[in-house]
Amino acid sequence: MLRLVGILLTVLFAIATAILVWPQFFHLELTFPITQIIASRAALGAAFLGVALVSALLLFARPMRGFAASILILSLIGAGSIGVIGAMRGYGSDSLPQKTDEAVRVLSWNTAGAAVSAETIAGVITDRQIDFVALPETSEEVGEQIAIMMRDAGRPMWVHHVNIHPDVPDGPQAWQTTILISADLGAYSVIDSSRDGSSNTGSVPSAVAMPVDGTGPTIVAVHAVAPREDAMSQWRSDLEWIADQCPEGEFILAGDFNATLDHMASFGSEGGTMGRCVDAAASTGNGMIGTWPADLPRLAGAPIDHIMSSPEWKATGTLVLEESGGSDHRAVIAQLERAGR
Repeated sequence: MLRLVGILLTVLFAIATAILVWPQFFHLELTFPITQIIASRAALGAAFLGVALVSALLLFARPMRGFAASILILSLIGAGSIGVIGAMRGYGSDSLPQKTDEAVRVLSWNTAGAAVSAETIAGVITDRQIDFVALPETSEEVGEQIAIMMRDAGRPMWVHHVNIHPDVPDGPQAWQTTILISADLGAYSVIDSSRDGSSNTGSVPSAVAMPVDGTGPTIVAVHAVAPREDAMSQWRSDLEWIADQCPEGEFILAGDFNATLDHMASFGSEGGTMGRCVDAAASTGNGMIGTWPADLPRLAGAPIDHIMSSPEWKATGTLVLEESGGSDHRAVIAQLERAGR
């Protein structure tokens, strides 16, 4: 009887390992609670190693030796598979290439409302020579303060802002998203459907800004709802909307996607990560670096903040800032260059 129980538990553990290592094969990456469990690949790999350690100790108990050996092998396979996936995505690269005249640098930072000061954000923009900033959960007032500082520093930027509930005074800043775009990139305008919510992410707003003269990439500041158990349907809908924002043409997406590369497996097209857009961090060695929560080690967190671009642009370097500035999210920076140049 004990042997049969051991076989049953081994089979169940093998199934669970397969699902957690490759949930996309089973179409479960968007299903609660698999979504939450796979959010941090590194943490999941560490959990498999923990099970392997316990199994190794159980090998000394003769009655459990066969069962322990089976679990040990499966755990090592699970941890090893996650390690290979991590190596493909990248465990961290902390440098950006020298900025060329035609390069565009993008900053994505969920500031958790007023947790990050305007001075801190302006300092990063100046130090890192940022051209486009996506700031989910940031008020228009903070954006204007940053723009004034950038003007005084000789690097003027235009401020664009979306508030999903402008009629509610003093509402949560999660209802707001702010964009700053360097004046060197030309004039941009946020489209009406972003402002009135007729086409947008559902619970927290994104913003689509298009070049006024039609020259240059369309810029999308992204904010998807978090995949809480009671918000899974809205979360999936938000991801579908985000993927739809990268069709044919030039696009740059940046912000808090509240989703990892695993969650996005079904939303890419033509080789893209979301629609035609390709994730900058994964293509430059930072795909496993967690951006949330910022108080965990970088490899232990979930990489849910992203910068992506359509094939007309290529990421030549990315950087995940160590210091969060008081937010629960780390900032992500990417340098993008025209493809083929």
